[in-house]
Amino acid sequence: MTQIATENKWSDFRYKNQTYEVIGICMDVHRTLGNGFLEIVYKDAIEFELRKREMKYDREREYKIEYKNIILPHKFFADFAIDNQIILEVKASEGGLADEQVAQTINYLKASGCRVGLLVNFGRASLEYRRLIF
Repeated sequence: MTQIATENKWSDFRYKNQTYEVIGICMDVHRTLGNGFLEIVYKDAIEFELRKREMKYDREREYKIEYKNIILPHKFFADFAIDNQIILEVKASEGGLADEQVAQTINYLKASGCRVGLLVNFGRASLEYRRLIF
């Protein structure tokens, strides 16, 4: 059985340096833009910062869903796949991070084979984020 957990100690973090840098980018974007924009605006700003730092990433990375040895017709698109290791999902929700958004990110981790997911919400006065481990 696969376990999904939120890591709590910096020393235990998988891809510690990369996730730290991505969270720092998100904090910088939030500090600069604040809250209240649509997700697409934050994604554009994140992409600008990733490109500026010459980080390897794919935006709207397509993943196929396998079910009982077949590929289902519908695919999913992760907001960002960073260095083929980290899924970054961007939200702009005034209500904060919801359980269904966490579940969505976990499913993206399962389908992508990535081990770490970052779920980031720009919709509140302070940036919210969760680091999910698969």
